[in-house]
Amino acid sequence: MTDVLNPATGDVLTTVPSLGLEETDAAIERASQAFATWRQVAPGDRARLLRRFAAVVDEHLEELAQLEVRNAGHTIGNARWEAGNVRDVLNYYAGAPERLIGRQIPVPGGMDVTFHEPLGVVGIIVPWNFPMPIAGWGFAPALAAGNTVVLKPAELTPLTAIRLGELALEAGFPEHVLQVLPGKGSIVGQRFVTHPAVRKICFTGSTEVGKSIMVGCADQVKRVTLELGGKSANIVFADADLSAAAAAAPGAVFDNAGQDCCARSRLLVEASVYDKFLSLLEPAVRDFRVLDPSDEMSEMGPLISSGQRRAVASYVDDADVAFRGSAPSDRGWWFPPTVLLAHSAADRHWREEIFGPVVSVLPFRDEADAIRLANDTEYGLSGSLWTRDVGRALRVSRAVETGALSVNSNSSVRYWTPFGGMKQSGLGRELGPDALLSFTDVKNVFFSMGD
Repeated sequence: MTDVLNPATGDVLTTVPSLGLEETDAAIERASQAFATWRQVAPGDRARLLRRFAAVVDEHLEELAQLEVRNAGHTIGNARWEAGNVRDVLNYYAGAPERLIGRQIPVPGGMDVTFHEPLGVVGIIVPWNFPMPIAGWGFAPALAAGNTVVLKPAELTPLTAIRLGELALEAGFPEHVLQVLPGKGSIVGQRFVTHPAVRKICFTGSTEVGKSIMVGCADQVKRVTLELGGKSANIVFADADLSAAAAAAPGAVFDNAGQDCCARSRLLVEASVYDKFLSLLEPAVRDFRVLDPSDEMSEMGPLISSGQRRAVASYVDDADVAFRGSAPSDRGWWFPPTVLLAHSAADRHWREEIFGPVVSVLPFRDEADAIRLANDTEYGLSGSLWTRDVGRALRVSRAVETGALSVNSNSSVRYWTPFGGMKQSGLGRELGPDALLSFTDVKNVFFSMGD
């Protein structure tokens, strides 16, 4: 058994099983057997089950949100959005089974058609920073395409995934079609990689672990989708609405206590407005509300663990701190919103993913310099740019090497649109209208017309 803690207090919430190798193998075998039946379920019936699952999640939104507040330290506002996102993603992909169409391709001598065939068992490995939505981004399209799913939640945050597995059964999903397997990544997650019946891995987490998973999957030529680390840039040009950009910047990096691969943790400001922008940013940071995550007014909760707090603090100890916000200092793993001044692009806090409520600020000279600095990283997941010049917005957005970019806002994820990284931020895309295709094989069939 594994203790599950409340990061706001450090108290034990509950204990959950930590599955071993034999139990993991048994679950994968059950999923493999269930696949033979699930893939034959009519597309309309799969769609109805997904819609029913979405309705059941909707009936339990507040329960799921409160559970995430206690287990992950998310603010209640964020947790409600996350539970709603699971519902919305299920509804979105409920429309997919009946639209998973192939093509008829003109060929001589007969007729040629293509089919999208489900892969089989899909293994989904979910991180601790966004346990609910990232689980849904994987299992909703995988199930819609006719696959069965084994899902491993993070050891620190398993509770909402376990509850979603129960709600799937309540919605009428056949047993073993969606199974949640809590346990260690080195046992359960690694077995997903090595077990031949698991035909695809969806992993969200660190770049280092993602690389090891990719190496393991290569042995069986196993499909893999990776959403990995990030060090996203928030680029503010002198012609931007500086007040709007400064007001939005804290949420762009401090949301979820900065534990977000899409966090805009590199703030690039055009040199001519650098001082003015910092003067606008400081009150926005100091006013950012770091409170008990169950408080309706809270904008940021605690870090996930004491180890994460030590790791974040190590980047701040020797850095040039411009200003900080406030945070509770009693029980729990709290850290105040912090703004650091970068003196060069070689500074450690500028280059490495901190995964905490820390943003580094660096001035740039001109458009070319902004693009150079934004691209000077191994990562390429998300980012923002602020300008009133439409031509510049188009030029810079095409030039910045990142999978998702937002102009005059800090959004990254919409379930209607593809999401994923470039460079070492990942491989493949989740969400959007084409997500089902990555959970299928294209089969080509030729019908000869004879003489």
